Formats: sequence, structure tokens, C-alpha cells
Amino acid sequence: MQRSSRRTQILVLEYYAHIKLLHIACVVLSGSLFALRGVLMLTGNPYANHILAARLSYVIDTTLLGSALMLTTIIHQYPFVQSWLTAKALLLVVYITLGIFALRGGITRPSRAGFFVAALLVYGFIISVAVMHDPLGFFRT
Repeated sequence: MQRSSRRTQILVLEYYAHIKLLHIACVVLSGSLFALRGVLMLTGNPYANHILAARLSYVIDTTLLGSALMLTTIIHQYPFVQSWLTAKALLLVVYITLGIFALRGGITRPSRAGFFVAALLVYGFIISVAVMHDPLGFFRT
């Protein structure tokens, strides 16, 4: 049984690079779609909240989350154990909240614009935390 477990572990490690690439691609796609929808919202275009854009966002973000969970399992690093992953998880909640207010919840266009810019800044910070494996991200000197 131990031999089977070792073989499974080796097979999973073989897919690590592919899963990481999928995760990075989903980060780019998710952020790009959010940015596009935000710009459409700011220009008053009704396609910002079109059902297809929302559904595509759900598919991309679900794939992103799934690949993130696989990566944490493969590298044995988990949120609330490693500080940089804890920062990413908490910042993700902030990003999602800001994104909801930007695309659907802001009362006025200027408030939505503020939420949109704040969400993009948090998105960039999450990426810096991930790249540097440091909860301070680009603030680390």
C-alpha cells in the first residue's frame, strides 16, 4: 500500500507545473474579465453584467479555486499555516467584496469607480504576495 501511495505522489508531482500554469492562466483571465467588465460598467455599457460575462466569470473563478486547492495539497502549504497564503486568502475576500460593489452594489457611478479601482489594487497586491511568497508582497523592502 505504501508503494501505491508513493506512485500516486509522483504522478501528482508530475502535474504540478501544468496545474500551476492553469492557475496562473486563470488569474490572468479572471483579472482581465473583471477589468473589462469594470470598464464596460464605467462607460454605462449594459454588457458589463451580461449573463454570459457573469457565467464565464464563475467558470474561470471556480477553475482558479480548484487549481489553488490542488496546488496547496501538492506543495503542503496551507492558509492559516503559511502567512503568505493566509494573506492571499484574506485579500481574496476583500477583492471579491470590492468587485461585487464595483459591478453590482455601488449606488452611484463614482462610488462604483472607486470600488473598481480599489479592487484592481487589491488584485495586484494579491499577485505580488503570490510571486514573492511574502504577506507584505511588494511592500517588502
